[in-house]
Amino acid sequence: MNNSDREFDVIVWGATGFTGALVAEYLSHTYGVGQSLNWAIAGRDIAKLEALKAALGDSALPTVVADSFDVQTLDALAGRSKVILSTVGPYAKYGSALVAACVQAGTHYCDLAGEAQWIRQMIDQHHEAARESGARIVHCCGFDSVPMDMGVWFLQHEAQKQHGQYCDSISMLVKALKGGASGGTIASLLNVIRESRQDRAIARVVADPYGLNPQNERSGPDELDQQNVRKDAGTNMWTAPFIMAGINTKVVRRSHALAGYQYGRDFRYHEAMLTGKGFGGWLKANMVMLGLGALVFFASFDVTRSLLQRFVLPKPGEGPDENARASGYFDLRQFGHTPDGTLLKSRVTGDRDPGYGSTSKMLSECAVCLAQDDLVSGGGVLTPAFAFGETLLRRLEKNAGLTFELLD
Repeated sequence: MNNSDREFDVIVWGATGFTGALVAEYLSHTYGVGQSLNWAIAGRDIAKLEALKAALGDSALPTVVADSFDVQTLDALAGRSKVILSTVGPYAKYGSALVAACVQAGTHYCDLAGEAQWIRQMIDQHHEAARESGARIVHCCGFDSVPMDMGVWFLQHEAQKQHGQYCDSISMLVKALKGGASGGTIASLLNVIRESRQDRAIARVVADPYGLNPQNERSGPDELDQQNVRKDAGTNMWTAPFIMAGINTKVVRRSHALAGYQYGRDFRYHEAMLTGKGFGGWLKANMVMLGLGALVFFASFDVTRSLLQRFVLPKPGEGPDENARASGYFDLRQFGHTPDGTLLKSRVTGDRDPGYGSTSKMLSECAVCLAQDDLVSGGGVLTPAFAFGETLLRRLEKNAGLTFELLD
């Protein structure tokens, strides 16, 4: 289905939320209004949309009104744009009808979803139909899981270019990260935990290392994501579980599967947090592990989950101020081994806090990539690395403050 004659290149759905407003701010600053990118903002409250326009200082910015639970307005929304960029989560609650509308209209779509159970549902319901309509449906286009998914793509292509072979294993270790998780991310995580407790089938998808792989291809050498404290042999540092590994590792494995297992069927991928050497590193790793365990435990029960949401955790729509976003960053290290024993090391960095400042830029560039770039991937429920490849990597380096580099 050809969507080249649409009214807009990109519509930002959920633009009046905290992250949506950051996306609108980024697009306005980077691409202007009515210039190289023809874009609009959308939401359910026209007064809030007009207030956002005033805050941006772009009176000419088009607005679109729709509702997450009104299929007719979502169908109209999808039909007006080449791409819908959605920041409205938890997606398991608010996102399904919009994805269906985009698939039917042949409209490309990207979001910030990190909800494995919902993404599995979208794959099962829409992958084949999206292939037929040409709609590229790309989830996980923020900090989960662009830096990790694209980082693997980068390291593997460097391995092939320099050594004539791909790595058969890669570990991604979080060296440094400044910036808290977004309220929307926390809400999505809590919803995943709640749904997993209520439905064993959902729990199995969330726990399965290959839970997002194509049907009949959900097997491989990787086991459960790291859940304990370990010493990393390559760095001689202690590591702790990484809270986002549960979605990132599945996305990387789906990318590999969609690309035809070019790294080999025995390719392994792992994520963790570096916490340092010696007793201090061990102690910090245990504190991280215990903190994550406590969060999952208390989030597993209705009463304690409600108390966490009310008194402890950030709420959707809340976020750090501009100074806090600007002072944030992330530094990820990847260690790959080729079949002949060669070690390759790479670094992926971002110049803003991962949950908001950097995420809003990554998501925006994914949407522009879908709208304007000549991509080789066809339609389907895709991943960032498979959908975009080098095209997105160059955009991220040029516009979004990310770096991808080999280390000695």
